[in-house]
Amino acid sequence: MISAFSGAFGAFQFPAYSAAVSTMLPKEQYGRASGMIALAEAASGIVAPISAGILLNVIGIGGIMAIDIITFMVAIGALLVIYIPQPHLREGVRAERGSIWADSVFGFRYIFERRGLLGLLTVFLLMNFMLGFSFTLFAPMILSRTGDDTLILGAVQSAFGVGGIVGGVLMSAWGGPKKRINGVIFGMAMTSLITCFFGIGRSMTVWAPTAFLVMAVLPVLNGSSQTIWQSKVPPEMQGRVFATRSLIARVASPISMAITGPLADWFFEPAMKQGGSLVPVFGWLVGSGPGAGIAVLFVVIGILGALVSLASYSIREIRDLESLIPDHDAASEKVDLQ
Repeated sequence: MISAFSGAFGAFQFPAYSAAVSTMLPKEQYGRASGMIALAEAASGIVAPISAGILLNVIGIGGIMAIDIITFMVAIGALLVIYIPQPHLREGVRAERGSIWADSVFGFRYIFERRGLLGLLTVFLLMNFMLGFSFTLFAPMILSRTGDDTLILGAVQSAFGVGGIVGGVLMSAWGGPKKRINGVIFGMAMTSLITCFFGIGRSMTVWAPTAFLVMAVLPVLNGSSQTIWQSKVPPEMQGRVFATRSLIARVASPISMAITGPLADWFFEPAMKQGGSLVPVFGWLVGSGPGAGIAVLFVVIGILGALVSLASYSIREIRDLESLIPDHDAASEKVDLQ
C-alpha cells in the first residue's frame, strides 16, 4: 500500500520538476541539468543505505523516521525560497484547457500527432519491456551463481551507484552530444550490449565493471532524451505531455516483471540444468546449473535491445526528429529577428 501511494505521488513529481527545469534554464543547459539530477539520485542511492545502516544501531528506527521528516521539511523549505517562473499561457493553449478528461487526453493527442516523438517513445516502451525481464532477476541470478553470497551482490550494487555518479558528473560537465538522438539511440544500444555481460560473467570481476558501465551510460541516454522532450514541447504543455510520456514508457515494465519470474522458473532455468535442452546452445557461453537460465535471459534480451535500438535509427522520423520537429521557442525567435 505504501509503495502504491509513493508511486502515485511520484507520477506527479516527474512532470512537475521536468517542466520546472524548462522554465528556469535556457535550453542549452537542459542536458547538464539532467546530468546533475542523475548525479544527485546516484549519490543518494549510495550514501543513504550506508548512513541508515550505521545510524540504525545508534538512534533506532524512531530516529531514522525523525531524520526522514526533517529532510522532507528541508526539501519543502528549499522549494518555498526558490523562484520558479510560471510558463506563459498563450491564447491558443488557454483555449484548449478544459475538463480533467480533456487535459488527460491532451498528452496522447499531442504525442500521436508528432510521429518522431511517438517513435522515440515507442522505442523506450520496447526497451523498458525487454530490460524489465533481465533486471527483475538481477539479484536472484547473482545469488544463484555465487551460493547466496550477499557480499558480492552488495558490491555489484554499489558499482551501480558509482557508475551513476560518474555518468552524472560526465553529463553535467559535457551536456550530451550535439545531436541528442545519437545519445539516445546509441546509448540504448550500448546499455543493451553491456547488459549481456551480466549473463556472460560468472564472478564479481565481470559483474561489477558491467554494473558501473551500465549506470555510467544511462545519464547520457536519459539526459539526451529529456533534452529533446523539453526542447520540443512548450513549457505550458509539458505537465500534461510528460505525464502521458511517463505512462506510456513505463506501462510495459509491470507486464514484463509479471512474466519474467514464471519464464525463468518454468523454462530457462530447467533448460540450463545439466543435460537441459538449451545447454548445447548456450552452455559454452554462460555455463550451466543454478542461475544459468537467468544468465541466458540477460544475453538474449541484451542482444534484442541492441537490435531494436539500432533498427529505430533507420526510421527517418526518429533519426531526424530534432530537425523535423521545431523547438518550442523557434516561433518566438523568428518573430524577434524580424
